[in-house]
Amino acid sequence: MFTQDQKKDFLLGLFIGCLILANTIGTKITTLLGVRVSVGIFFVPVLFLVTDVIGEVYGRREANKFVVIALALLVLTLGMTALAIVLPANPTWGNQEPFALIFGSTLRMTFASIVAFVISQFHDVWSFDFWKRKTGGKHLWLRNNASTIVSQLLDTTIFMFIAFYRMTPKYTVSFIVSLIIPYWLFKVVFALLDTPFCYALVVWLRGKQKN
Repeated sequence: MFTQDQKKDFLLGLFIGCLILANTIGTKITTLLGVRVSVGIFFVPVLFLVTDVIGEVYGRREANKFVVIALALLVLTLGMTALAIVLPANPTWGNQEPFALIFGSTLRMTFASIVAFVISQFHDVWSFDFWKRKTGGKHLWLRNNASTIVSQLLDTTIFMFIAFYRMTPKYTVSFIVSLIIPYWLFKVVFALLDTPFCYALVVWLRGKQKN
């Protein structure tokens, strides 16, 4: 039987793990229903799910604490990754180029990722708390989706514009918007699908059913 602290620690670990995965293996691009997307799209919805669950059970301050801790570890991870790339490789190890290609990223994209994470996550925590007060603690499905869907739009828009605007003449405002819309719609679908998980995790974290 897990204690409340152990459950909360697990969710913090899940939150940080998914954030790191989204910013490492998320560099791979795949195709979903004809749309070019990062594989990080499978991890980002978990971030919003976890802060919503923590915000529901423990409140806004604790959810913000998750964001701050994860941000610190994200910056540490990116810094250590950059250090690992620039350190000279031993002559017997011939994988420096693919290593740098896979784990390296431009400063612009790194900056975009951090800014998008901070703004969208703090907005999600604030928005969830706002709707919780407005609904008197009822309608968890509404709070979960209303906060997440808007926050996902912020996350996608901020990242796309900071990372790619005017990177080449092709990346105009209209072109970036055309990339944002389908990418965000995928995130909306994931947000709707994770609603049952939100209820289940809230019940699990509390240790008893509470509407």
